[in-house]
Amino acid sequence: MSKTFRLGVVINPFAGIGGAMALKGSDGEAIRQQALAAGSTKLANDKMARALTKLTAFNNLSVLTASGEMGEHCCAALGLEHQVIYTSQSAETTPEDTENAVRELVNQGVDLILFAGGDGTARNVCSIVADRVPVLGVPAGVKIHSGVYAVTPSAAGDVVAKMLTGELVSVRQAEVRDIDESAFRQGKVRAQHYGEMQVPDELTYVQSVKMGGREDESMVINEIAEYVSEIIADDDEHLYIMGSGSTVGEVMARLGLPNTLLGVDVVKKGEVIAADVTAPQLLELVSQSPARLVITAIGGQGHVFGRGNQQLSPDVLRAIGRDNIWIAATKQKLQQLDGRPLRSDTGDEELDSELAGIIAVITGYDDRVFYPLQ
Repeated sequence: MSKTFRLGVVINPFAGIGGAMALKGSDGEAIRQQALAAGSTKLANDKMARALTKLTAFNNLSVLTASGEMGEHCCAALGLEHQVIYTSQSAETTPEDTENAVRELVNQGVDLILFAGGDGTARNVCSIVADRVPVLGVPAGVKIHSGVYAVTPSAAGDVVAKMLTGELVSVRQAEVRDIDESAFRQGKVRAQHYGEMQVPDELTYVQSVKMGGREDESMVINEIAEYVSEIIADDDEHLYIMGSGSTVGEVMARLGLPNTLLGVDVVKKGEVIAADVTAPQLLELVSQSPARLVITAIGGQGHVFGRGNQQLSPDVLRAIGRDNIWIAATKQKLQQLDGRPLRSDTGDEELDSELAGIIAVITGYDDRVFYPLQ
């Protein structure tokens, strides 16, 4: 994987500080001060260091972080080159600092946000990120009920390392949950759901194959088609730009719609509203309505754009937006690339650069992996 992986790092320095003192959490200024007065030690930076230690040998990594104990000190101690993109104005960091740092990381277009904290920190991150950027939590808090955390700090580093080496790492939606600490201290457990975020899964396809698994490609294409067609059938808001290729053709077959195998069709409300369209026709359509593009990798070189689908012009792709590009491919097809990235060759180098980075690829029914696009 030759393209630089942009990793956002955020630490809640106070995460877990109340645990050793049996304070049932670390939320709130009063609890922090009580824990510090009782001799509690901040450990969140040490836990993030265990994760980041796994990444120090990579030269395709760019780290963006926040000032001081929110990430800068940890990166510097490990000798990791880093850029500080947010500086706290508080002597002691606050939840607002976490949210502001995460907001800036999203604006900077990072590929993944690695954060250290507990459920309170996960809530802060989720309030900004939602599902816009994949995240992974380094467990450092007292309460770890949310599904966005790796099993250990070292495991978090291992997952990111897999992404850096181009392994197929599955992505899933994971819940953010938190418990009311005041009620918890009185022996009452009140867990609340605060949202979901995208997280890389520790079980990669490569590991599954080593355990004897092998996917049936035709069966998986059917699963992809069933999943995507169900979403399209239930969506009356978006135009769906259906790219060329047999995988997309199977989606159209599931919808009971005619398909231009070597062209681009446009679907809305369960009907083909334009078939075998040109770039100017597409631009007019996507300029008038929100749109999503369903496309697959073409040929053995992993090209997504610029091979047989020039109708998807730079202007059309900009109008659609990167977040609305759905790439569908079997894990077997991705493995056949032997670690090479998917390719974008739109004819516009600036656009190719904007599209590049880690992208979620639909690889089955409600199943995705992260893979580099370059």
